[in-house]
Amino acid sequence: MRRTRLEIFILLWLIAGAGCAAAVKKNAEAPGQPGQAAKPPQAAAVILQSYASPQIAPGRTWKVYLKASDADGDMKEFVCVIHQPGVGTYPVSLTRIKEGNQKNLSGYLYLNVPSFRNLDFVELTLTVQVKDRAGQFSEPVKFPLSINSRYGQELPPEGVFQENDLGPIMIDLRAVGDDDRPGLFDRYRR
Repeated sequence: MRRTRLEIFILLWLIAGAGCAAAVKKNAEAPGQPGQAAKPPQAAAVILQSYASPQIAPGRTWKVYLKASDADGDMKEFVCVIHQPGVGTYPVSLTRIKEGNQKNLSGYLYLNVPSFRNLDFVELTLTVQVKDRAGQFSEPVKFPLSINSRYGQELPPEGVFQENDLGPIMIDLRAVGDDDRPGLFDRYRR
């Protein structure tokens, strides 16, 4: 008797699961309202060219040059992430793309490198993507950077990029072991 009930329960469970899977598949084929045609997929933005000096001195402004386009003309923002060995990955910086630049753009994002922190001999990698209003991302572009007092910033190739300010990269760089949370290490100081 118990075995029969268990078999019936399993059979009903399998039938219900198959019915749910069929309903999910049916809804996946026809998104939106019934009777509406499915929208064609939109094209993601494309970063056509990019350049950034691989080295800079502390206290300088690092310029990251980009040339991008979007067939839909709906580029929304730059998504910037910095990874620094010994510190980790910084929080994401979002820089809004200004009106008039949402179809084609050429210019630079900039990162202020502070001089008052011990950032000599720091290595990091910046990753930049363009996000459009549909939520699609361009392919990422990576830029390695060495910070050293003896370095100067190299200029981009002439005539390739415009000197158009696209906005700041809002990330506050730190030296390895630097933590600016107040009182974090107070209990260890005497």
